[in-house]
Amino acid sequence: MTYWHIFLAFFIPGILGYGGGPASIPLVENEVVKRYEWMTVQEFSEVLALGNSLPGPIATKMAGYIGYEQGGILGASIGVFATVAPSLIIMIILLGLLHKYKDSPKVKRMTLYVRPVIAILLGIMAWRFFQESYVAIGLWQMSLITISSYLLIERMRVHPAIVIGGALTYGALML
Repeated sequence: MTYWHIFLAFFIPGILGYGGGPASIPLVENEVVKRYEWMTVQEFSEVLALGNSLPGPIATKMAGYIGYEQGGILGASIGVFATVAPSLIIMIILLGLLHKYKDSPKVKRMTLYVRPVIAILLGIMAWRFFQESYVAIGLWQMSLITISSYLLIERMRVHPAIVIGGALTYGALML
């Protein structure tokens, strides 16, 4: 029954919390603190602070931690799955609809309009990364990593995962 409660405690906020993790935090608090009484408000605020200090989505980190506290590794897995399940279900349904109507002129037009928007968003993200890297590590270090990554991936055909691992290792040792 504990695993079912863990599932419900994170699945329901995932359905109702429109706007992602930050929007679902009060809903998770209601489930965890008030409904199941797994934590006090103080403990929940500490978990929230810990989750905010780590990279990645807040809702899944909290689900993993609280699920682990209540049901071990299986509880953590169930909590994380319950958090992402609503989005996963909707994406599967939408993908099914998209696949069903893939030959529709409207769907083809829609994908034509979406591609440039994605390219612009990726460009903006790359520019922000460039700005943050320039400020954080300086022009020379950033240029070395950028040029090396480009040459390794595009010219020497090294797998991107290896290049990322190398850049992380370089950053850990040199920066």
